[in-house]
Amino acid sequence: MKISILTVCEQLYEPFVHTSLVGKAQEKGIVQIDVQSFFSYVQPKERIDAPTFGPGAGMLIRPDVVQKAIEDKQAKYGKAFKIFFSPRGQKVDQRVLETIAARAQECSHLMFVPARYEGMDARIEDEYADMILSMGDFVIMGGDLPAMTVIEGVLRLLPQVVGKEESVARDSFAGPFVDFPSYTEPVEWKDKRVPDVLRSGNHAAIEKWRQEHAVQATVKEHFSWLRSQKLTQKDRLLAQDYIPSHYVALMHTDVLIGEEKRLGHSSVTSVDIHDIARSSKTYGIKQFFIVTPLLDQQKIVQKMLDFWKKGIGFEYNRCRYDAIQLVQLTASLQDTIAKIEEIEGKKPLIVTTSAKEVSTEQIISFYDQTKVWKADRPVLLVFGTGQGLAPFVIEQSDYLLVPVEGFSDFNHLSVRSAVAIILDRWLSVNPRSAD
Repeated sequence: MKISILTVCEQLYEPFVHTSLVGKAQEKGIVQIDVQSFFSYVQPKERIDAPTFGPGAGMLIRPDVVQKAIEDKQAKYGKAFKIFFSPRGQKVDQRVLETIAARAQECSHLMFVPARYEGMDARIEDEYADMILSMGDFVIMGGDLPAMTVIEGVLRLLPQVVGKEESVARDSFAGPFVDFPSYTEPVEWKDKRVPDVLRSGNHAAIEKWRQEHAVQATVKEHFSWLRSQKLTQKDRLLAQDYIPSHYVALMHTDVLIGEEKRLGHSSVTSVDIHDIARSSKTYGIKQFFIVTPLLDQQKIVQKMLDFWKKGIGFEYNRCRYDAIQLVQLTASLQDTIAKIEEIEGKKPLIVTTSAKEVSTEQIISFYDQTKVWKADRPVLLVFGTGQGLAPFVIEQSDYLLVPVEGFSDFNHLSVRSAVAIILDRWLSVNPRSAD
């Protein structure tokens, strides 16, 4: 396989292409790497870049120079799968590397075209790029380090490049879970010992330990990756053991009522109970609390719950019966917290919600599971009815989730819709690919 690299800074690649597994892959004849400077395609003292059109500073690599370089290498090695780099590009992950490795084996010529300065003339990317990649939401001085990173990631997926192919198959991000912790000699170092099970010789126990620690690390530190994968039922069950218990409280007290937003109580509705119970069941919520101190409201709710829990609800609709089993009545948020502490042996972290922007240092996004879960405590998601939760409820919480928003300026979701969306954003499996 041939790899062409067209670059402004060819000297950066001197140690890279001759070092470690990349160098050994060349020695074995698995790959041949050809690094060429864009300056090879212009006359001495001729510039390879030119100013951008329109206001603003910065220089772009000229399209005619890149064209000469690409055509030269394709004439020498055949048509290439051409990879460019830009902050606008597709983010690199293990699936992207696997795709490139597959294409490399099909066409036998990969070409990397890293930019410098302010980048490439956009017409070059439009004309030649088979893939445009980004390493993430940050900017560095050029595309050469990203190119080296991708080359290393792709080469290790090719046969015979890595000594033991099993190590590639079990790597972090090769599947839904990251790699397990590994240890070597000495057995004890700075008062830290290698886990006894790893030295026991019991292969089944070692495999179990490795799996548990890989799953735990993935859930706690890489939940976004995990939820983006197509998971088997076994994967889901393994992950569930390490996701903290989550509870939902729907507040019909300590909420704002009416246009004047006075503190008060709201009425319970059966549609909220049914729909939120089903959302809770779907996303693995342990219990769903209806919070109201009003006795008449409690009686109405309890009558409905008795129908589903003790009456003919099971025969009438099994799915609703299963969901309603999660529903509990409490008189206050403090009673709810006490019930959860009784179940879990720990006080829950309180995460409140609001449809409006609230100024607080404790605000979190729907990507902050690691921040919340590292406390190793159950999580109580608190939702308001009426005009929303009273300010003092939010102030006393541990965290406040950002509002659910679309691209329009309309933001008046029903509470049952908001609960469903928030649970989905916080706890769902959402594969990036249907494959």
